[in-house]
Amino acid sequence: MNRTELIDAVSNRSGVSSRDVDATLKGLFEVVAGVVAQGDEKISLPGFISFEQVDRAARTGRNPQTGESIDVPAAKAVKISAGSKLKAIAAGREQAP
Repeated sequence: MNRTELIDAVSNRSGVSSRDVDATLKGLFEVVAGVVAQGDEKISLPGFISFEQVDRAARTGRNPQTGESIDVPAAKAVKISAGSKLKAIAAGREQAP
């Protein structure tokens, strides 16, 4: 499902206009991106999803073509975790709404 299909599906399910759903998704992205960029907070929607910034330590990697060892520097990344209800639906233990 792409963004347009998601907007249409949410609009049909909620009775909210597609324009309002699109604006809400843009707003959600901006808030999540801002919080993750700061790195001092975790956003959690219980049962659904959570977002947080994590630190990856420096490590030694290997170039798969040459086998040569390379140094991979430390980096910041985003961790996205599915909530318990979403996991249960994916596993078939609960019915999707």
